[in-house]
Amino acid sequence: MLTRRTFLRSAGGATALAIAALCEGGIKHILAASVSAGDASPEEIAANEGFWREIQQAFTVDRSIINLNNGGVSPSPRVVQEAMRRYLEYSNEAPTYTMWRNLEPQVEGVRRGLAAAFGCDPEEMAITRNASESLENCIFGLNLKAGDEVLTTTQDYPRMLTSWRQRERREGIKLRMIPFTVPPPSMDDLYERFERAITPRTKVILVCHITNLTGQIFPIKRICRLGRERGIEVVVDGAHAFAHFPFKLADLDCDYYGTSLHKWLLAPHGTGFLYVKKSKIKGLWPLMAADIKQDEDIRKFEEIGTHPAANHNAIAEALTFHNGIGIERKAARLRYLKNRWARRLEQIRGVRILTPYDPAQSCGLANFSVDGIDQGKLGAHLWDKHRIVVTPISHEECAGIRVTPNVYTTLDEIDIFCDAVEKVIRNGLPA
Repeated sequence: MLTRRTFLRSAGGATALAIAALCEGGIKHILAASVSAGDASPEEIAANEGFWREIQQAFTVDRSIINLNNGGVSPSPRVVQEAMRRYLEYSNEAPTYTMWRNLEPQVEGVRRGLAAAFGCDPEEMAITRNASESLENCIFGLNLKAGDEVLTTTQDYPRMLTSWRQRERREGIKLRMIPFTVPPPSMDDLYERFERAITPRTKVILVCHITNLTGQIFPIKRICRLGRERGIEVVVDGAHAFAHFPFKLADLDCDYYGTSLHKWLLAPHGTGFLYVKKSKIKGLWPLMAADIKQDEDIRKFEEIGTHPAANHNAIAEALTFHNGIGIERKAARLRYLKNRWARRLEQIRGVRILTPYDPAQSCGLANFSVDGIDQGKLGAHLWDKHRIVVTPISHEECAGIRVTPNVYTTLDEIDIFCDAVEKVIRNGLPA
């Protein structure tokens, strides 16, 4: 059973201020949930409403809205908000001293905590503002020349595709995109599509750890090893993966990994990280210029000019809150919520779930379509009539509605969402 001592130990690199805040505003909910859980398995805890009711109380969300778009950006628990507010107020007392000299150095504790959670050396962990910034360091930082090919999928994140297309226009590289069916027949199928698409000109592979459109998890380790065997750089887009389901760097064997922390880690909005294998740091140009003395320093990817220390320092509280719940418990709950709505809706004729149920291939993010109903209009109706936030997906390969609950989501909210969708399927959308 979790105790105050073991919980605080899980803070890792959190600062003293972070731990103090957790004692005041967050630890009581985790400890109370732990008492409710006892020694139950993650799967048993996933269905333990007493446990999750305590977690839900740690948030300040507006319960008049049902937010099922946590894949875009999630609310932070109260303890993270309070820490960020405290750091920001302290910064404004005398920023050149309080922010630059006192708070900014504390980012090294956050770096250590993130590195421990990901399973890498802290000297391979850069703290960024989001997955896009992390990945664009790789997209624009890798040396390529005209005619070189970059391989990705048609379902990669639009901003990343736009970034590669800019290099196409400016430098003459070639972006090639692989389609795949949803859900795919197997993880082997996804791997083989990359294997077949490689040509002698392929220099980079960009692959989503889990896609933002359907929540499909890819066989990252196999693809990374394939790239290494062929002399191809592999960049992993982990925007939706970190703190969503259990894994470590050793499970991926990748050289580059970018993610956002304001989704599943519940960290302050505008936080992320970039992992670069130590031997690769020198050869990767930073997005914003850094001195030659930083060539082999992971911190060169953090050179963005003046920025608030509050955002990245409060990651420490988010990490501790996350560790207190436990990633296995968290993933089990997210799958439980996903299965509750998906299994119910798939019983209706015309509904198709576009995300596999296999735990190796998905977690809490999923997509469904309804024959004969426009997903954009359905999304608008759910908001206008029921104040339910979902994400209409218009992609030709997986048009549907993306649903992403989080740990604060209640079963009642999932059921209200299902009731609303079922009513539309029975009666049609109002004119």
